[in-house]
Amino acid sequence: MSDYIIATSSTADLTRDYLDAHSIPFIRYSFTVNDLPREDDCREESRAAIYAGMRRGDVLKTSMINEYSYYDFFRGLLEQRKDVIFLDMSEKMSVSFENARRAAETVRQEYPEQKLYLMDTRCISGGLGLLVKMMVRRMEAGESFEQVVAWGEENKLKMAHRFTVDDLNYLKRGGRVSNASALVGSLLNIKPVLYVPDAGTLDVVKKARGRKAALKSIVDGVLHDLSEIDPTGTEFLILHADCLSDAEHVRDEIREAYPQVGEIAISSLGVVIGAHCGPGLLTVFYLCAGRRPE
Repeated sequence: MSDYIIATSSTADLTRDYLDAHSIPFIRYSFTVNDLPREDDCREESRAAIYAGMRRGDVLKTSMINEYSYYDFFRGLLEQRKDVIFLDMSEKMSVSFENARRAAETVRQEYPEQKLYLMDTRCISGGLGLLVKMMVRRMEAGESFEQVVAWGEENKLKMAHRFTVDDLNYLKRGGRVSNASALVGSLLNIKPVLYVPDAGTLDVVKKARGRKAALKSIVDGVLHDLSEIDPTGTEFLILHADCLSDAEHVRDEIREAYPQVGEIAISSLGVVIGAHCGPGLLTVFYLCAGRRPE
């Protein structure tokens, strides 16, 4: 058994089955559905129900995690007398990260003999989840706290994130596109393709005409990245917000072009990112040579 813990947040968008099987503690983001409070439990059935509700018109709002909640979470981990590596989504994507930083500073003073490492992963959603999985795998293989932290810091900016959304109105609500752009884009059937650069933001890098073109842009970007590395065994995580057939299509295109890649796992997107991007969001995550939005 390891002498340290890797913990994360519900926004890693890992499945509850995985988190439970590997004993990964996670702090839960909260949200409301039509003003009724809920917590992100990372269960596939919960995610499916949320997206079905959004298609019927349910309105979701998300909340940051406050400093005390992080403090309570970290304190509970350190009470186990183990060191802790905590991975949350990119600092640039959530003000929660600053609350986590302040809570960590307080807790370190109470447990000076233990290590609490808070990583700004510059990742979100399944990019964060895949980073967690790869670091957990190294922990379970017997690598030390320092070795796993070093690997994470060295590789976090090699975690590629490729997204497309189906409904511009969700990006409009989040302030990522203007009202006029959303209206014109909807009329012209524009589907933005998004990417997470080294800064850890979520940027629109291309505007495709139609869903099919957006999915092709994502696949083309993945194949370009794979052409620059030895793709043998490369692991993928594809997350979707109620668009399984599109996720399977992207998986099949990647597998056909590079049959030697490793596992291509598909699961539902977590609720927090989904609340801001809406049903129809399709995402692909994998380790590449370096982040470039081509």
